[in-house]
Amino acid sequence: MDLGLKDRVYVVTGATRGLGFASARELAADGAKVIVTGRDAARAADAAAALGPDVVGIAADNGDPEAAARLVAAAKERFGRLDGILISVGGPTPGFASTNTDEQWAAAFDSVFLGAVRLARAAAAELGEGGVIGFVLSGSVHEPIPGLTISNGLRPGLAGFAKSLSVELGPRGIRVVGLLPARIDTDRVRELDALSGDAATARAANASGIPLRRYGTPEEFGRTAAFLLSPAASYLTGIMLPVDGGSRHGF
Repeated sequence: MDLGLKDRVYVVTGATRGLGFASARELAADGAKVIVTGRDAARAADAAAALGPDVVGIAADNGDPEAAARLVAAAKERFGRLDGILISVGGPTPGFASTNTDEQWAAAFDSVFLGAVRLARAAAAELGEGGVIGFVLSGSVHEPIPGLTISNGLRPGLAGFAKSLSVELGPRGIRVVGLLPARIDTDRVRELDALSGDAATARAANASGIPLRRYGTPEEFGRTAAFLLSPAASYLTGIMLPVDGGSRHGF
């Protein structure tokens, strides 16, 4: 199936590793031109080099108020256009309502929530018909995850913003989509399993609750993201797609 990605231009944030990197890899493999970002310039450059000649790495922090405009400008300067953005951010600090500090909440809000809003607004101002804005969120949009209280508080609100944005941008032919990963085998998920004190036991217990009885791979997530961002998904907007092996049992 031809996804129609050849020569389309995307920005993928938080793409030096994990789900962002996997998504950028699939976009580039199908012929897209990609700006990948990360907080560290060297890691962003290394990620771009690993993905091919039509990928550019730029150091950017989603919490930086200037980052959104700078990334949109970079896409236009390097590739002459912008067709879409995938907004992926690192997970907030783990913890509980009784232990997370005001400073941790504020830092996560700036990066995970407000940073994503800024990126989406900047992209929306530049995109034309056929453009797409994607958000990498979490299964916590539907079901809170124990020990990730800040994420549980912010992700559902960001999903609500995305849904509102899809209604606003729909008449312009711009789509807005969300992806809700659960147990995908990334460094972040391994770190969360290790918080239990016995990572192997935690992983086995978590996998037993997944209908497919295993963690997903970054490649599986990346292929799903590439499809949703592509013209092949042209009639999908306002959706929140679980990428979770069936972990979400509700309709």
